[in-house]
Amino acid sequence: MNERLPFLRDKTKKLTTSPGVYLMKDKTGKIIYVGKAKNLKNRVTSYFREHPDHLPKVAKMVSNVFDYDFIVTDSEYEALVLECSLIKQYSPKYNILLKDDKGYFYIKISAEEYPRITAVMQKDDEKAEYLGPYTSGLTTKQSVNEANSVFMLPTCTRKFPQEFRKGRPCLNFHIKKCMGLCQGKVSVKDYKKTVYEAVDYIRSGSALSVERLEKEMNEAAENFDFERAAVLRDRILAIKKAADTQKIITDRKDTDVIAFAKASGTVSAAVLIYRGGRLYDKLNFFLGEDDEGDICGFIGQFYQGNNDIPKEILIEEEFPEKEIVERMLREKSGHAVNIVTRIKGDGAKLIAMAKSNASEYLSFKAGRTGKEIVALEELGKLLGMDKIPEYIESYDISNLGSTGMVAGMVVFNNGRPLKSAYRKFSMKENVIQNDVGCMKEIVKRRFTHYVNGDEGFDRMPDLILVDGGTNQVNAVKEALSELSLSTNVFGMVKDNKHRTRAIATSGEEISVSDMKPAFFLLTRIQDEVHRFAITYQRSTRKKGLQSDLLSVKGIGEKKAMKLMKHFKTIKALSSASTEEISKVAGVSEEIAKEILSAMDKR
Repeated sequence: MNERLPFLRDKTKKLTTSPGVYLMKDKTGKIIYVGKAKNLKNRVTSYFREHPDHLPKVAKMVSNVFDYDFIVTDSEYEALVLECSLIKQYSPKYNILLKDDKGYFYIKISAEEYPRITAVMQKDDEKAEYLGPYTSGLTTKQSVNEANSVFMLPTCTRKFPQEFRKGRPCLNFHIKKCMGLCQGKVSVKDYKKTVYEAVDYIRSGSALSVERLEKEMNEAAENFDFERAAVLRDRILAIKKAADTQKIITDRKDTDVIAFAKASGTVSAAVLIYRGGRLYDKLNFFLGEDDEGDICGFIGQFYQGNNDIPKEILIEEEFPEKEIVERMLREKSGHAVNIVTRIKGDGAKLIAMAKSNASEYLSFKAGRTGKEIVALEELGKLLGMDKIPEYIESYDISNLGSTGMVAGMVVFNNGRPLKSAYRKFSMKENVIQNDVGCMKEIVKRRFTHYVNGDEGFDRMPDLILVDGGTNQVNAVKEALSELSLSTNVFGMVKDNKHRTRAIATSGEEISVSDMKPAFFLLTRIQDEVHRFAITYQRSTRKKGLQSDLLSVKGIGEKKAMKLMKHFKTIKALSSASTEEISKVAGVSEEIAKEILSAMDKR
């Protein structure tokens, strides 16, 4: 609890309602957070109210605020520009700080008689030419490999011209990945021309190179230089093949693609940079906790010290400050900038690729694979949840007729089974086959433990998945409601091959087959809870109520079933009189007393 809150609240009452920037400071006077506001009083007041519902990161920041300052601006736009500038100047602890922990990479064109194009991390030759720096080793190497392949440049370790005609051409020559320079049939002039065409290809991008190569090919054909035209044709086909297999070429010539991924409260961002229709670079950032929603802050800081601002930026979701961010980028770059959301077709594929990169990058810190992170995000969006379902509980009922009535509960934490949290349940109230009644019973028992604070049951799941449809979902919701609890509850509906077909809510079904990562996660959960429940059911089949009744002399299967169908629950049977039991089962009162004795021993 911050002891300065009364002072801060009193100070905020006098604050202006104009737009501006506020600067939160700790007790040493150091700026720990910079924010912008359309209405300074309303925004700053939200930090210091008596019953806040802050995210963990914001709550921690507020606990360290000793005082704050503010700067009034004429508009929300000016506040945004000033905020970005101040964040860059002070690097406050609780703002998004865009730090990429990777080194820089370069494309090297060696200063040899027959130059080579390679990817390097250091400028180790003053005579060589370098392109870069690039932050992504992957895209740098990808660009080099693609250029060498398209223009059939040698990638072997032979020295030229020293090793001309000193051995047979390697496999790359025979599969048309190399021009066969080792044969000594290519002049220095022609070779260098090809190398600098490859360099121009890397610089200008694939789309422009294809246009230029097609023009040269047509001119060569018109001049009856068919050999040259064929070489150019093969290069064009190689570029297009690379585009199909690597997703590095797009019709969007100058575009940045931004996507976020979240796991365990930590957010990552990925930016794919396309120039000339070609994937030019890739950047990844860790944003800390709960920062995915601050798209405006991320974009503002990313382009604050960056003069290479494209005409188009693709982002997965809308955000309120979109228009003023576009204005800021337009004034900084000197050209129109369009931030595009609600993307379909080729743009949607690029967003998916960026999101995959963000997920893979985050997976190293979260201890999860990129596929697991994407699956949880997809599942949360599919179910309309406000947060990613990191902690999931799933329930399944297993029985053989009205014997061995049991249930299993499995837990998936961050996309993986948490076996230490698995729980087994034997039915205490329902003794005949009734999946809906059994589901309500076990859920109510599980969350009664939660209400009581019992160890092993003290975490509320983000999501409950039950094996079944609408009836089972409603039964779980009723059980939670009776305990004054609530969380997200959905059913897993199977097809005739026992595979997850859809998700059931209280009134409809949601198809999951089109969302592969979420579909595979749901299938895995459903298979695991079914395995766990049926294994327990098989182990307890001989220990059920029917077995207890059959142990009483004079009670056979038919009479045991009559008692189970009539009384339905163990509690009801145990509370019955000897006369009632005698009448239902058609046995003597002595045998009825033995039945009650068997119930007392359970």
